[in-house]
Amino acid sequence: MGFLILIMFFFLLVCAEADCKPGLEYACSSLWLAPNPSKRWGELFFLLYTPFWLTLCLGIVVPYKLYENFTELEYLLLALISAVPAFLIPMLVSGKADASIPWKDRYWVKASVWIIIFSYVGNYFWTHYFFTVLGASYTFPSWKMNNVPHTTFLLTHVCFLFYHVSSNMTLRRLRHAVAGLPQNLQLVAEATWILALSYFIAFLETIAISNFPYYEFVDRDVMYKVGSLFYAIYFFVSFPMFMRIDEKPGNKWDLPRVAVDALGAAMLVTIILDLWRIFLGPIVPVRDSQQCLQPGLPWFPGHPV
Repeated sequence: MGFLILIMFFFLLVCAEADCKPGLEYACSSLWLAPNPSKRWGELFFLLYTPFWLTLCLGIVVPYKLYENFTELEYLLLALISAVPAFLIPMLVSGKADASIPWKDRYWVKASVWIIIFSYVGNYFWTHYFFTVLGASYTFPSWKMNNVPHTTFLLTHVCFLFYHVSSNMTLRRLRHAVAGLPQNLQLVAEATWILALSYFIAFLETIAISNFPYYEFVDRDVMYKVGSLFYAIYFFVSFPMFMRIDEKPGNKWDLPRVAVDALGAAMLVTIILDLWRIFLGPIVPVRDSQQCLQPGLPWFPGHPV
């Protein structure tokens, strides 16, 4: 539950510094919130929505071991209950900033499309790097696509929304803090923060799900330390790219640009992960580890899945 307290403290800190004038498109002096009112509303919605699904999954289902009686259907329903409201609520309850603009121009729609694409690629393809490089495996009953549980596709969406919105807000705050420094030092500060935040989030997620026994690792200690770095590669790329959506006044993105950007980020992550697989190899002894080092991709025939 400490994770929930951290989220609420972060939200209160953001609100405490906010000084926004509703009705004006770019009239917010908060050091954390976006000047674009549609983006500001979308980020705050995703942030406030996080305690709902997080409490459901890590505050109820896991501590009380309700999953012990789950079948494929219950796991899928849990994921749907966690993810679907993230789409339904902003459809039914629009912020003032979104009331007068088309759906395709609303930030929460753009952010959702970007994360859907990025997290889909991550589950469908990159999960196999967790199998072949990190020694991970899913052992809970589930319906699967490409040997990856449908449940993880849905839960990853809400997880990644929270991670990326948190990154947006902290990066925005950092940029205000270092605005007076030379350009090179600003870039160094931002890169350092992205690396640190990415590793922290990857490590925290691994710790957070450690009490769920059906997502297993060959060596949990190595996974916490080294595997978290491998996982953090996702965010090294995605955090600065996701931040760019509707961030600059007068430079609003359309949905095709959002989709292309998400696919570009996914391809870059894929290249980096495969370079790790080929040149560094598995972090623990895994089945057919020599095969993992062969050229090609781990989900092709001949590679363990």
